[in-house]
Amino acid sequence: MMKLYRFAIALGLYAGIAVAQPPAPAPQGPATAKAAAPHDLTGYWVAVVTEDWRYRMLTAKAGDYPGINLTTAAQKLANAWDPARDIATGNVCKAYGAGGLMRQPTRLHITWAGDNVLSVETDAGKQKRLFKFGTAQDGAGAGTLQGVSKARWELQSERPFGPVVNGSLEVVTTQMAPGYVRKNGVPYGEGARLTEYYEMVKEDNGDQYLIIISNLEDPANLAQPVLTSTNFKREATGKLWDPSDCSAN
Repeated sequence: MMKLYRFAIALGLYAGIAVAQPPAPAPQGPATAKAAAPHDLTGYWVAVVTEDWRYRMLTAKAGDYPGINLTTAAQKLANAWDPARDIATGNVCKAYGAGGLMRQPTRLHITWAGDNVLSVETDAGKQKRLFKFGTAQDGAGAGTLQGVSKARWELQSERPFGPVVNGSLEVVTTQMAPGYVRKNGVPYGEGARLTEYYEMVKEDNGDQYLIIISNLEDPANLAQPVLTSTNFKREATGKLWDPSDCSAN
């Protein structure tokens, strides 16, 4: 009788375990960066140059770099800049690296190159940057002008500077080849780190603007980070898209 009683208890416990329901799975977010995008950044955009005109629309002389705090070593490089030397040594595109590219008077063409890869092309210098999300992130591009860009959607205010406007795109770029912050030879090196936030603003009249807040750090060349805010306006079509080669002047 005792054995039968114990067997009944064991059977009851087993039955209780067998019928227990597993916890409901946690809700899953969008599977891809493309699906998770809070804004549609794709299309054509043109730079709105309302500040630093003589450094963005023109090429200043060597040694003209107010507003940028350079280290002693970087000052020597900037003061000795010679566009003819860049041309002769095949470095004509140094001003079109990721650290200075978005300050060019350029148009952007933004497309999805995959579900987790956002492509940003410029007609100035015919450059292409690839912003890679999540599992798409790799080391491709290391040592090139555009470096390696890791991206994520930022939906809450987590950054140390600037507000989030209905979600933004955070891009951190490292492993860049040495380039120029400004076209007149103001340098950054291979150890530089560029952090950017891409935000879209819609005006009441329907105009759309892309605001890029960037922070370039490079202790070897920049005594202080270079912080900029650059604006682009959306264009309805790409009819004004006009790719041009890099220029050292």
